[in-house]
Amino acid sequence: MAVSKVQPAEALTEAVASGVTLFGENRVQEYEAKRERLRALGLAGAQVHLIGHLQSNKSARAAQIFDGIDSVDSLRLAERLNEAAGKLGKRLPVLLEIKLSKESAKTGLDPSGPELSQLLERLPALDHLAAHGLMTVAPFDENPETARACFRRLRELRETLATEHPGLDFTELSMGMSGDFEIAIEEGSTLVRIGTALFGRRPRPIPGQP
Repeated sequence: MAVSKVQPAEALTEAVASGVTLFGENRVQEYEAKRERLRALGLAGAQVHLIGHLQSNKSARAAQIFDGIDSVDSLRLAERLNEAAGKLGKRLPVLLEIKLSKESAKTGLDPSGPELSQLLERLPALDHLAAHGLMTVAPFDENPETARACFRRLRELRETLATEHPGLDFTELSMGMSGDFEIAIEEGSTLVRIGTALFGRRPRPIPGQP
């Protein structure tokens, strides 16, 4: 996945021309503005997923403009997305975001908390969601073994959940970014999210723009 947040639409079209087919955006407002420019440039043949935190009050719009939501972090959000996808007549691919870092800025479901269990029990009834696995963001740390431990925990959690919920799909393990994707792959990642290594350092946002 090419992480294209804060990148201009022209960068995405160049990436598509180079063979990239999957992009990750961080915010509903930012991608909504970029989407019109992408249409004008004739972008086709690529999918765009939301990888940033999604507030439940923006779930309807997110379900409409994104091809998948990779950051489902609550039962309420899953139910809102299911409702929105149902109204759109679509089945929305999603990943469950798991929080394996103590950093307050990180979001996600507590791997040992009751809400994750409740969500997994509820998923089969959410007919308009297609859950395919788990996602996490490793903590910021210069020691690569910190990221490795995080990725290993997610893989082990996936194995446990797949045993406990054989009817659910846990194929995807989305973990690893530009600074640690090699380690993530070693630990079983099936989807790495690469931004800086593809696009270079992100440009600063223009004041007043989302």
